[in-house]
Amino acid sequence: MEYYSEKISKLISELGTLPGIGAKSAQRLAFFLLDCPQEKVERLIGSSKDAKENVKYCSRCFCLTDREICPICSNKNRDEKIIMVVENTKDMAAYERIGKFNGLYHVLNGVISPMMGIGPQDIKIKELILRLQKEPVEEVVIATNSSVEGEATAMYISKLLKPAGIKVSRIANGIPVGGDLEYVDEITLLRALEGRVIL
Repeated sequence: MEYYSEKISKLISELGTLPGIGAKSAQRLAFFLLDCPQEKVERLIGSSKDAKENVKYCSRCFCLTDREICPICSNKNRDEKIIMVVENTKDMAAYERIGKFNGLYHVLNGVISPMMGIGPQDIKIKELILRLQKEPVEEVVIATNSSVEGEATAMYISKLLKPAGIKVSRIANGIPVGGDLEYVDEITLLRALEGRVIL
């Protein structure tokens, strides 16, 4: 039995496609939006459209940004001799929140996953190698998630970098296996960063 009109049902259905939003949350969000003033809904739509049209990858580190070079890469106070390799922009933001890492980042935008048909050529590993040939990097900190795919990606990158003579380290195991960096608290992230090991 259908409780709502077609347009309300469609809105609930679309909101339910968002990550982490179940049927009840989608329903709550739909009614929240319907109760909002028109201007607020238009601002939300405008912000979403603007971000979708104008956000792109930083040409240096491949994080999401609305500039050619992101604010971190263009910050002259960052230590260019150390690069932290992360899976996505959310993981980079998680490390930025703790405020203890002053180097630069390289965002892979994925991990190696043969089961999903994702190989090294499908993520930003080639771009990392090219970047290391141009920049004066002394250490690469691999901060992929502690999942099977994250570990495989870390090992693949470390084997590629060994011949280059660049110090390669891995964040310590303060992060639970299968855990995503974006959901880990700041203290655990800091301990993982400080306890990194040489690969």
